[in-house]
Amino acid sequence: MPEIFRFFGFSFFFYSKEHEPVHVHVEGKDGMAKYEWNGSSFILVESHNIKAGDMKKIKTVIDDNADIIVKRWEEHFEK
Repeated sequence: MPEIFRFFGFSFFFYSKEHEPVHVHVEGKDGMAKYEWNGSSFILVESHNIKAGDMKKIKTVIDDNADIIVKRWEEHFEK
């Protein structure tokens, strides 16, 4: 499970045996979310038990680091 980074008590990661499209999982504080890359930005596809304020922080982190997330995905799965 390659962790990309941690912010605000949340882990941003993907699983080693993932599937397309590029996406990132976020877990922490008893909740989880999943965002998929649509070719230009990450879109929320699922969330459970994360407060609205935390969701805003998570989305900002993902938007600010989208290039890193996509790059790490490509590096991992092109092996």
